[in-house]
Parts: sequence; C-alpha cells; structure tokens
Amino acid sequence: MKTFDELNAKLSGNENKSDWRQHPNGGGWIHKSAQVASTAFVGPDAIVWGKVSGNARVYGEALVYGNALVYGGAWKRSPLFIIGSRDSLCNAKHGYLQIGCRCEEFRWWLGKEALKLAKENNYTTDEIKEYRAYVKLFVAVGK
Repeated sequence: MKTFDELNAKLSGNENKSDWRQHPNGGGWIHKSAQVASTAFVGPDAIVWGKVSGNARVYGEALVYGNALVYGGAWKRSPLFIIGSRDSLCNAKHGYLQIGCRCEEFRWWLGKEALKLAKENNYTTDEIKEYRAYVKLFVAVGK
C-alpha cells in the first residue's frame, strides 16, 4: 500500500490521515499509537498498531495490533527456502526445518523417523536422496 487512500480502503475507510505515517525502513504503515524501532523492517504492505522493536521484520500483508509485541530474534538474513521436486523446504524457525506441512529440528530430518515418513508418503529413492541433500544443506548453512 503506497498511499494513505489504499491503507484507508484496506481498513474501515474511516481512518484519519494524521493518525498514520509510513515507516522509513520498508514503507509499511504505522499508527500513531504504535511503537516501532527505526531498526525494524516494516514491509510496504504491513500495518502496525502494536510495538515492534530490535531487528524484527514485519512484511507481507501482516497486521500487528492490539497488545501485540514483535521483537528480537529476527533473521539477520532471509532464511533458506528451497522448492524441491515434491515439497518446499524452509528454515521455519531457528534450528528447525519445515518440509511440506511437517516442521522438525534439523537432526530429526536426518534420522529414521524422517525416512519412515518419506516412505509412508511414497517418496522414491531418488526423491529421498534429493531431500537428504537439502537437509544437509540446511544443517550446513541454516540457522
């Protein structure tokens, strides 16, 4: 949302322009009641009413409001994300890997349970090799 009119249309349509400003780091919209650190990133489609501090990142069509607090622990760089031949893989949170809908610690994905899960979901031998290589990459460079 680049303009106040777009923000107002997204919300109730009854917002006062004087109650809103755009964050200098990302361009997202900040309500006058919100507390947002200058070090935070607030993406262009995000709307914040709550408190955002540290190196937190708010982006996409995120809405932060009420008694919400978003702070610390932010990724210093974008988490690793791979689109595999069957499912996508994402460094969903520190020390965890999500493949498809399943999110487990890195080491879990290298164990017998992950192999059992792959076989239950009819992964081929080649797909298992592919995904184990991805897991090893996440272990090596992920957070």
